[in-house]
Amino acid sequence: MTPAKILLLTLNYAPEPVGIGPYSAGLAEALAERGHRVQVIAGKPYYPQWRVYPAFAGSGWQQGEERGVGITRCPHYVPAQPGGLKRILHLASFALTALPIALRAALRDKAQRPQVVMVIAPALLSVLTGWLAARLAGARLWIHVQDFEVEAALATGLLGEQGLPARLARWLEGWVLRRGDRVTTISPQMCAKLRDKGVAAERVREVRNWADARFAADPDGARAIRAEWGLGDRLVALYSGNIARKQGIEILVEAARLLRNRPDIGFVICGEGPNRAELERLAAGLENIQLHDLQPAERMGAMLTMADLHLLPQIAGAADLVLPSKLTNMLASGRPVVATADPGTGLFSEVDGCGTLTAPGDAAALAAAIAALAADPARRAAYGAAARQRAEERWMKDAIIDRVETGITELTA
Repeated sequence: MTPAKILLLTLNYAPEPVGIGPYSAGLAEALAERGHRVQVIAGKPYYPQWRVYPAFAGSGWQQGEERGVGITRCPHYVPAQPGGLKRILHLASFALTALPIALRAALRDKAQRPQVVMVIAPALLSVLTGWLAARLAGARLWIHVQDFEVEAALATGLLGEQGLPARLARWLEGWVLRRGDRVTTISPQMCAKLRDKGVAAERVREVRNWADARFAADPDGARAIRAEWGLGDRLVALYSGNIARKQGIEILVEAARLLRNRPDIGFVICGEGPNRAELERLAAGLENIQLHDLQPAERMGAMLTMADLHLLPQIAGAADLVLPSKLTNMLASGRPVVATADPGTGLFSEVDGCGTLTAPGDAAALAAAIAALAADPARRAAYGAAARQRAEERWMKDAIIDRVETGITELTA
């Protein structure tokens, strides 16, 4: 295909190791490798610790090139304890600091202007920045939704369900999403939600996240981690990722408490985020649960291999607002997944057949599911094989990038 000029706006970008950042960077780098000219406007890395990384500290914008991608990193507000108004200010600050960079790109000489402006949501407010840049450049606007942030804020209590602020937020979300010439998201259920919000069906497409090839199986590294953390030959139930409200991760501590008399089962939680301190408080005194920091990328393959099963909690009402990006690597590791999701949700359909599902908030059911898998190695092996096969069928990176390229061709034709 003819190379295209692409401007990508995304709050989260590498070197953030989890969440949206790795996928934004992977998309930009893959398109650049295929010959497209990609310019990125990103926030300074801060996630999941909610602190700007020391290497990027300091005021002002930072420009450079990373893996063939031109990138401008914008300063923005990062609250130590995100919630409510602070989170809105956090998202709005990036939209504002990205604006002059986006306008400058849009008003370049015509030969240099972007043909497609892609915006990753969250942050939804930065779609307004991208929309204005696209209008000025005569470009098409592509919105990619990783997370329905307004509904997530409602589901987790960051924003009240009723009242004028909630109504305004819902209206703004729908209006913004309908600005897109192409609007994509990461699961069939989330595509349906886009249509429910008024996005024309012919503009909606599914573009999944992909399994990270860097996290290949590493048995030697897995044995080393087990020895380092004193796990021995216990069955290890692992959670690795962000520790925040929509995960409802407290249920893992409750399940560990119910299984505290099972010395053959160990819980390991690796992560950082605004709820980490509260989780440590809840887990105090439990000898069958360990909390560690989020592990670096070079150890992720070993850690995923070290686990006997993966834990994926999600609060009720959030399972169709975001499909957790960590799920792709869980399945690719060939280990069963124990998730909390209701039937009919996107998360339920993705895990069904590859692990066990229990109702959100039911710690006793979660503990029973873990104990049942601990007692049944054959079932764990069967689920693990099905998980790996599903990852290969649904989350192959090259096929996903092919789909993005096809979309770019359609928009620029």
